[in-house]
Amino acid sequence: MKRKTITYLMFILLLAVGLVTSCTKVGPAGPAGKDGTNGTNGTDGTDGTAGCIKCHDNSQIILAKSLQWEASVHATGGNFERNTKDCAPCHTSQGFLERIKSGADTTLATIENPASQNCYTCHDIHQTYTPADWAITTKSPVQLWISGVTVDFGKGNLCANCHQPRIPTPQPVVGGDSVTITSPYWGAHHGPQAGILGGTGGYEIGTGYANSLHTTVVTNGCVTCHMAEAFGTQADGHQMGMTYLYHGHEKINTAGCVTCHPAGLDVLISATQTQVLDLLAQLKTLLVSHGAMSESGRIITGKMSADVAGALLNYNMIEADGSEGIHNAKYVTTLLKNSIQALSTK
Repeated sequence: MKRKTITYLMFILLLAVGLVTSCTKVGPAGPAGKDGTNGTNGTDGTDGTAGCIKCHDNSQIILAKSLQWEASVHATGGNFERNTKDCAPCHTSQGFLERIKSGADTTLATIENPASQNCYTCHDIHQTYTPADWAITTKSPVQLWISGVTVDFGKGNLCANCHQPRIPTPQPVVGGDSVTITSPYWGAHHGPQAGILGGTGGYEIGTGYANSLHTTVVTNGCVTCHMAEAFGTQADGHQMGMTYLYHGHEKINTAGCVTCHPAGLDVLISATQTQVLDLLAQLKTLLVSHGAMSESGRIITGKMSADVAGALLNYNMIEADGSEGIHNAKYVTTLLKNSIQALSTK
């Protein structure tokens, strides 16, 4: 009896479907739509492939630059976990972009999910979906924190926003009162290159200050030498370092230097760095004798005269610059010689 009931219900259901189908009418097809066109960004309902391949082609340019960047200190040693308001503007990509847009020297809040300095930090990636995306995020001249002096290094201004001396607290003033240093980490911080290259920010006791031609002649500052033709992933290009290992020996990639220094460059570099390292050693000996620095090079906290603190600032700023005088030999050697002279008479 149950089987007959089920069979009957299925018959009724099939009959209903048949009636609905037989009553549905299909009209004539409408006119054909227009063919889509390749758009520039793929967001307007069109094919975005043509926009993508303007950059993501088979030239492998992006691949080469990416591999160089992956070997850079920006990628591997930028300490981007330092994401608090004071540190994030330079240690994180998001914080840097926020600061460039706002003009402030801190972020509004701690940066969540911080990222290292990367393609998006320096370039307008994925905004126009054309090679214009490679344009750098800022080329505006930079007013340095420590001195208030504005420097203009062209494309290198992007770098100068972070690679500049911080204002030490307290900051010694030539001819001023003694200062009390309370932290062994006191100084201009770890990236003072824009101050050195621009010839500003040091404790300028004495006279005779001048700048090397690097300050005014090198149109794009940092970029000219540090992003010249790369040596694989070891130096220059988007790796941005200047030295590489070649058969077990360290060499300097001079691809960005030879236009101005076609001959004798190795000798010039060696002579400059030897002089600066010798002057640094002399100044360190004096700082140790004045109780401002330990033999290991660590700052000894306490009260000291403005000249001793200023000499300490100059020592740490030049050492942290890392070029051993190459960035601005005239300014660096004058800072060191005058500091040595000032401490030798005390």
